[in-house]
Amino acid sequence: MKPIKLRLLLMLTTLVLGLNAFAQEKAVEEQEKMWQMYAVHEDQVKPSMVMQYEQTAKMFADKMREHKIKDGGYLVTSSDDFRYLYVNPIEKFEEANDNPGMAELSEKMGEDAFGKMMAGFSPCYDKHGSYMIWLDKECTYMPEGITQTPEGQNYRKFYYIYFSPQNQGKIREAMMEVKALFAKKNSKTYYRVYWSGYGNMDSYIMVAVAAKDPVELEQRAAANDALLGEEAGPAFAKVMALALKMEEVTASIRPDLGYTPPKN
Repeated sequence: MKPIKLRLLLMLTTLVLGLNAFAQEKAVEEQEKMWQMYAVHEDQVKPSMVMQYEQTAKMFADKMREHKIKDGGYLVTSSDDFRYLYVNPIEKFEEANDNPGMAELSEKMGEDAFGKMMAGFSPCYDKHGSYMIWLDKECTYMPEGITQTPEGQNYRKFYYIYFSPQNQGKIREAMMEVKALFAKKNSKTYYRVYWSGYGNMDSYIMVAVAAKDPVELEQRAAANDALLGEEAGPAFAKVMALALKMEEVTASIRPDLGYTPPKN
């Protein structure tokens, strides 16, 4: 092959690789704009063991703060059916089972002390496990900016809407119509939409609504019903027509049990 042809081939190859890398980077950017993946660990606690469980969970969080663990931050939600959800954002699937914070804490506390602390969890539940959920930023209605923790609003209502996997596209279209209605009416009832991911046996969307307390949530819901008016019926009917079942769960964000790593 002549040198000039070889140089041309190398230039074309470099250009193609560069374009592919650019396209992949753009695809990642677009995905980040629309989605955020979270790893969730769920403990289904025995009602009789709630006190011991929370004492142990509080001790764990306090030790994370005491030793200023750099990784392993998590948000904790406790529900009225005694489920405790530990939620942390991840960028890729491999991070779901990666617990650098726990390894660091064990090293700093010492294995014996760490093991004794963790043993406090064991009698408190018979069922626990981990899975993933996806925050759908496009379906979410939070016009002032998306956040899991609106200031002063630790009370939660979670609405789980289960559907057949083949209807995922249709139910998302229906949810986008609901969002459009909320935006059109300038609703002050904000919500986030999550999709079930790896580790879930069922297909569902979870709609999370935050408020200061139950009274504020009910007052806001009543005002929102009046605001949306008759247009709400057809919009919500499209979602419900695709639902297999629906569950409503009351919960609270637990800052005392969660942990945020230091910034520096």
